[in-house]
Amino acid sequence: MSLVFKTVSVFSRHNDPAAKAVADELQTYLVKLGCTVNRQKNDEAGKLPADLAIVVGGDGTLLHIARNIASQNIPLVGINLGRLGFLVDIAREDMEKILSEILQGSYQQEVRILLSASLSRAGKIIHQAEAFNDVVVSKGELARLIEFETLVDGTHVNTARADGIIVATPTGSTAYALSANGPILAPELEAITLVPICPHTLSFRPLVIDSKSSVCIRMLDSGQDNSYLSFDGQSAVRLQDGDVVDIKMAEHRVKLLRPVKHSHFDVLRAKLGWG
Repeated sequence: MSLVFKTVSVFSRHNDPAAKAVADELQTYLVKLGCTVNRQKNDEAGKLPADLAIVVGGDGTLLHIARNIASQNIPLVGINLGRLGFLVDIAREDMEKILSEILQGSYQQEVRILLSASLSRAGKIIHQAEAFNDVVVSKGELARLIEFETLVDGTHVNTARADGIIVATPTGSTAYALSANGPILAPELEAITLVPICPHTLSFRPLVIDSKSSVCIRMLDSGQDNSYLSFDGQSAVRLQDGDVVDIKMAEHRVKLLRPVKHSHFDVLRAKLGWG
């Protein structure tokens, strides 16, 4: 068998014995095919000596790994355990057949954008991070609106009182942004969507802007420091009045490898219950 990808790193969902068992089985299969397999912990994904990364688990695990390895230009494949995922879409029972095809070069490749965000306080950057799905400014545990100004490419868009705002990639348009009535974007689009969370005025509607645009969110009223800046729903920083969040497209991309017959619309129908 002629392999396009010869060195593979395998990741499994943290503290999940079922995912680890599948990853163990996958490793044995890949070695039989002639691959060199590295098993690494999720927090060790920063430096990968691999041609391909395979994630066993759910979308959350893939989000974490994708952010960590995007700068290395290593493609990703997701093995789904349990509910169908938007990102990890290869079913456990089809794992060996589809991976054999992918390893031999039979696949679709999707290139997805990432977001890069920085938080400034009193003119000094105090936090930076990337997001595959979304960067979110939102209120905390109290039922209290926050107030913020939104700018795109330095131009004032609006000042709003709301529960927050979601800045999402096309990948993230089917995540939290979808729950806030944001638009579903085709995954290959180079675009960013701005989706308000429960705005106090119905005229504040979701916006779709070019991915080359920069977004700035200035905190006017953080609800007595009861608001947060979060990244893919996996990490968060508390916000204060006067904080400035700058968001733009990251320099690198995420490469997802899909089965040849993969259809984004098939996944949408299955996940969203479309007829």
